[in-house]
Amino acid sequence: MRVQAFAKINLSLRVLSTRADGYHQLRTIFQSIALHDTLTIRSIRGPFRLTCDDPACPVDGTNLIALAAARMWRAAGRRGAPRDVAIDLRKRIPMQAGLGGGSSDAAATLRALARRWRVSDARVRESAKALGADVPYFLEGGTVLGLDRGDLLFPLIDGPAAWVVLVLPDFGVSTKDAFGWFDSSPERAAPRRADPGIVPRGELVNDLEAPVVKQHPAVGRIISALRRNGASQAAMSGSGSAVFGLFSQSLAAARAANGLGSASRRTLLTRTLNRRRYQTLAAT
Repeated sequence: MRVQAFAKINLSLRVLSTRADGYHQLRTIFQSIALHDTLTIRSIRGPFRLTCDDPACPVDGTNLIALAAARMWRAAGRRGAPRDVAIDLRKRIPMQAGLGGGSSDAAATLRALARRWRVSDARVRESAKALGADVPYFLEGGTVLGLDRGDLLFPLIDGPAAWVVLVLPDFGVSTKDAFGWFDSSPERAAPRRADPGIVPRGELVNDLEAPVVKQHPAVGRIISALRRNGASQAAMSGSGSAVFGLFSQSLAAARAANGLGSASRRTLLTRTLNRRRYQTLAAT
């Protein structure tokens, strides 16, 4: 069995407050893009095994794929550690980039092993929420409003298809660091609207962007360069370090992607995916 795990960008990410459990109250708009990892799942004899073509990607029990497999194994009523299945991960979504690669891999694992071991949709969704705040989104796809930790989801009407230029600096940003910089920054004291469900016009911004730019000015320079090259929207995705630019025309997007690559960053050209297309591709 072979399944695809698609990346996301955050069209907007507002940090509203800090919850009692230490997590942040968010209002974010997720958007699927066509960049994806590929998971190949096959039967073996013996303990569960995970391999990956990227040596930087952990393949032990800390990987979300392994954690997702363990949850599906238990949800199927089986005891002990998962066994008799191997997953090979072909990694194309950069790590520590704010593109949700690990969470998407986990969701793809949940979907695939739920079919294999006959686990209900309810248990899959329960497991997704337990694995991480972004994981439930990857069971939905398309354009989605995420509230609370980002895991309370409200599907939105998909916007027009767009070309996406991703610019990937030669450094990553951990989610923990990005939120830590935000918490200690002047932006932390900025007032937030009372109703987290409303997304006012003009608020398609990322509150983590300014604190990350202070630590990594290259992110700000990339955003400015994308705007100069004609992007209708340019911003950091999630906690970074990836930056995206949206373009309506393929020629302009290709020109920007070709012109923004350098020794310290690389570019990728991809497209947005609406919900129907996402669910079709993610299910195969």
